[in-house]
Amino acid sequence: MSSDGLSRRRFFGLAGAGTAGVLAAGAAGGVIGRATAEEPATAAVAATDAVPFSGAHQAGIVTPAQDRLHFVAFDVITDDRAELVEMLQAWTAAARRMTAGQDAGEVGAVDGGQYDVPDDTGEALGLPASGLTLTVGFGPTLFSTADGVDRFGLAARRPEPLTELPGFPGDAIDPAISGGDLCVQACANDPQVAVHAVRNLVRLGAGVVSVRWSQLGFGRTSSTSSAQATPRNLFGFKDGTDNLKAEAPKALDQFVWVADGDPGADWLAGGSYVVTRRIRMRIEPWDTSTLAEQEATIGRTKKAGAPLGQRGEFDPVDFTTQVDGEFAVPQTSHVFLAHPTNSGTAILRRGYSFVDGSDGLGRLDAGLFFIAYQRDPGTGFVQVQKNLRMDAMNEYIQHTSSAVFACPPGVTGDDDWWGRALFS
Repeated sequence: MSSDGLSRRRFFGLAGAGTAGVLAAGAAGGVIGRATAEEPATAAVAATDAVPFSGAHQAGIVTPAQDRLHFVAFDVITDDRAELVEMLQAWTAAARRMTAGQDAGEVGAVDGGQYDVPDDTGEALGLPASGLTLTVGFGPTLFSTADGVDRFGLAARRPEPLTELPGFPGDAIDPAISGGDLCVQACANDPQVAVHAVRNLVRLGAGVVSVRWSQLGFGRTSSTSSAQATPRNLFGFKDGTDNLKAEAPKALDQFVWVADGDPGADWLAGGSYVVTRRIRMRIEPWDTSTLAEQEATIGRTKKAGAPLGQRGEFDPVDFTTQVDGEFAVPQTSHVFLAHPTNSGTAILRRGYSFVDGSDGLGRLDAGLFFIAYQRDPGTGFVQVQKNLRMDAMNEYIQHTSSAVFACPPGVTGDDDWWGRALFS
């Protein structure tokens, strides 16, 4: 350690570790959404604070959504189970330090010998923890390969709901940016902190895993806490108004957390399943549509985010309201088809916008990196997506990547590590 003691990054992380918590709750109400808080949450946290790493559930699921994302999927390139376990243990130790605002390794980026290789890459020196969370998941192909090979003796422990997602009408899925044996979701309020975390996990996994695909995201597109203002997506509309919230534990237990007795819950209880979809938005056609057409497509007003026929964003959606003899919320609108009242289920959305340059034809390669957590993908995302077959928004979007992972429960002690119950 340098003579001036803890680095500024370490100081901020350790100082924030005792103050992190869930943002303050909104008003109490029904089953889901901002008006669903069942109990008040603790005081708000600063964007620079640390989020506790240990807990019954992994951080980064119901944690108040941060501003930036770096999501990465990996292929496991070793067939040695012991090497994979050792890497997961090393990842957990590094994640514990980095989420506290410390360097990835015990020595760090600059405090070792001049001729030693640093055990941290250094680009986060001087930066606070920035709300960093790291969430890990295991894909179907970790349990057995596409051709049925059980590389790690895990095939019998694959939960029944952990299967590749079916195809949906309009999909243009690129296998090169889909699937994966493992995933890591890094969320933070500083993009450099998120990228630093992923970079160091990739470094620690050298020879055991290789990056299959990754996605950077900005501008959260959902609120996971009642105290967060609803953000806008790249279509300019408020997104995720009726999303599940951290302050609604009963709804989370029903729709998000795997419970004892669920298929495969011997090691997954307290965890969740995450579905990711890269959704290309056809920005240019959308931008030439009238405001009336845009609002009818979404089912909400663009300015206030109110359900059509209502005035406020959080007014209940009333599918019986009529205007001039027509239903105010069109039956082909996204709100009508995706709303829990009609889809029959709920998912916890945690998506981010992306702009990945242009497509070579002068059009923005932009859209939504959709992330959704649920108790069972078959009764969660798949059910919702099937209900969206007639969604008017399908004219303006296309799904180009797809993946599903089982996210184990949280790390609960100093000797615990990601996936310990699975590999025990």
